[in-house]
Amino acid sequence: MEELQDVQLTEIKPLLTDGNSARNFQDFDCQEHDIETAHGVLHVTMRGTPKGNRPVILTYHDIGLNHKSCFNTLFNYEDMHEITHHFAVCHVDAPGHQEAAPPFPTGYQYPTMDELAEMLTAVLTHLNIQSVIGIGVGAGAYILTRFALNHQNLVEGLVLINIDPCAKGWMDWAASKLTGWTTNLDDIVLGHHFSSDELENNLELIQTYRLHIAQDINQENLHLFVNAYNSRRDLEIERPIIGVNETTVKTLQCSALLVVGDTSPAVEAVVECNSRLNPTNTTLLKMADCGGLPQVVQPGKLTEAFKYFVQGMGYMPAVSMTRLARARTTSVSSVGSGDIARNQSPTVSQADAIRNRETSQGAARTMEVSC
Repeated sequence: MEELQDVQLTEIKPLLTDGNSARNFQDFDCQEHDIETAHGVLHVTMRGTPKGNRPVILTYHDIGLNHKSCFNTLFNYEDMHEITHHFAVCHVDAPGHQEAAPPFPTGYQYPTMDELAEMLTAVLTHLNIQSVIGIGVGAGAYILTRFALNHQNLVEGLVLINIDPCAKGWMDWAASKLTGWTTNLDDIVLGHHFSSDELENNLELIQTYRLHIAQDINQENLHLFVNAYNSRRDLEIERPIIGVNETTVKTLQCSALLVVGDTSPAVEAVVECNSRLNPTNTTLLKMADCGGLPQVVQPGKLTEAFKYFVQGMGYMPAVSMTRLARARTTSVSSVGSGDIARNQSPTVSQADAIRNRETSQGAARTMEVSC
């Protein structure tokens, strides 16, 4: 029987700003590399060194952002340090999106989304990385998924935030062209990241990212990345059916945690992606009271989910609960596929749900967790 588990967690959200700076996206203890690939140079930032045979956490940001603005709130979060003590982290910046990146020369051909995915093989080779656990947002989630489909042996797990597996349809393309003629690029990117409710009500968050997109990201380079993302191909993944096509269908072989805020513009796309993936190794996490950037506004919830995700893969078995897990109040309901009734259980947590899904063997189901 398929299970749907609804979990409510409480969390104190971090501030994005401090007393000295409007945008607090600082790196700590990092090494930067510019790596030549077949499709151009990639700027990557390493935190720590690879730990034995453990995979490296590989991140890829969304359009309008770089690794700092997309991930540093998450990786600088106190409870995340317990995870990064066990794993090195490799942040990838899309071409031309690292801090202070110059514009590309006239006539430069920006890599396609497929080519951006293939560039990652050179990164792993250069840094002697044997395997990765990917964390991607939006365009970055698409790139990491494409990479995993092409190089299954290099990817042990994926956390995919706001992923859209579909090609941009003709009507969407036409609408974006019309919008582009009447709306500036900053507003288009903000509309990609945030819900209308966030744009209207979360003014501090929106102003922080509006300034970042307008002032910290080279606008010509951003335009090229946006065009590449809008020209993406469908991932052409399909949910395997036992006894029918499980050996021939194209799908992810690794564990996957799909994440989306419940008011995010990407909800429908993420649900669509979930419907195409193998239910035995896929978890869909919907975050309550959360919009388009869960790793920024809900880093505690995402840290907890990620910790139990990697524990389910066999890593960090003795790590303690996060402060959030210890402090939360939890209510859970389990729903069988097609059932209406809800059976209440007061003790199962979001983390337990993810860990149980990862460690269960042969259960043909997709775990959907709301928190």
